[in-house]
Amino acid sequence: MHTVKKRLLVACCLLVATCPPAAAEPAPSAGEVAEARAAVRHRAEALGAASVRLANAHTRLEALVAEAGRKVEAYNGQLVRLEQAKARHAAATVRLKAAEAKVAEASAAVSMLAAQSYGGMDLSNPMVGMLSDEGGVPGYLHRAGMLASMGDEQGETLKLVRDTQEVAAVLRAQTQEAYAEQQDAFRQAEEAKAAARAAVDRQAREAKLIEAEKRRLQSRVDAARTAAERLARQREEALERARLEREARLATRLAHRGDAAAGGSSATMGDVAADWALSQLGKPYVWAAAGPSSYDCSGLTMRAWEQVGVQLDHWTGTQWTSGPHVPLDQLRRGDLLFFGKLTSNPGDIHHVGMYIGRGLMVHAPQTGDVVRVASMWRRDLVGATRPR
Repeated sequence: MHTVKKRLLVACCLLVATCPPAAAEPAPSAGEVAEARAAVRHRAEALGAASVRLANAHTRLEALVAEAGRKVEAYNGQLVRLEQAKARHAAATVRLKAAEAKVAEASAAVSMLAAQSYGGMDLSNPMVGMLSDEGGVPGYLHRAGMLASMGDEQGETLKLVRDTQEVAAVLRAQTQEAYAEQQDAFRQAEEAKAAARAAVDRQAREAKLIEAEKRRLQSRVDAARTAAERLARQREEALERARLEREARLATRLAHRGDAAAGGSSATMGDVAADWALSQLGKPYVWAAAGPSSYDCSGLTMRAWEQVGVQLDHWTGTQWTSGPHVPLDQLRRGDLLFFGKLTSNPGDIHHVGMYIGRGLMVHAPQTGDVVRVASMWRRDLVGATRPR
């Protein structure tokens, strides 16, 4: 029995000695893989939430851009009204000065007649007339006849004085009203300016927040994406750069197409205006600016049409009525494209660009941007005008 146990013990030892060790768990471990997958899911969820916030921020920015455009154009409109009020006040002042000159002239005539009435004696009294001079009855009758004539003339002169004074009073009231209107227009222009500045500031702040969110989001995306995803993003960026380069080349060709065409036919007024606007590409948007180093939307179109002698107000509200409205399928280069809403309030049209051909426009978009070429097909496109 003892020998059998000894042999079993030896066999067990030999078995243990010859058996290979248990295989170690491969790296990374199942737990590490699960943890990595959980991290990917967590980042994907965070990325989705950030994308929603970014989309909402862009929606808010679109609304702020539209609001800022309306406020800026409202300010431009108030400046136009202020100039009109100044002109009316100046004209009323000229009319008042002319009326006051007539009053002074008529008053001088009355004073002259009074001086001629024999030193102030009432010669219409028979006794005074008989005693005031020599000549007896014939002299008196002669002087009485002169007084009657002078009395009639003095009455007409006095009536003229009253009439001119009444006219002057009316014109003085009109001048005061025109001055009050001018002051009210100036106050409204200052209020519109403050509102425009506040709206642009809100837009700028929102744009900065969006840019910061973009940068933060981009860093998280870059950290979470695989190499293939990064390549896809780089491809998207390359496609976008190629698109912008194509638009720039197209803008250059459109700007020089008159030079490329042989035959010497002169460009239309719209061509000249469009070519000039394209020469301003890259200059920054600054609200209420009209060149030469920066522009807002209506300032750019005003200066462009100014090159061909067409005078436009620095306001989308009146640029919309600066010429006939043109169907969108009959556009020509230089036509003005308007964006916003069509209502009884011209201030609801808050943006304008210039058509340059092939469904493209040149415009000054918004604060933080520059004069650029873009598609005309926006959701808020309301129509086109051909200035004249």
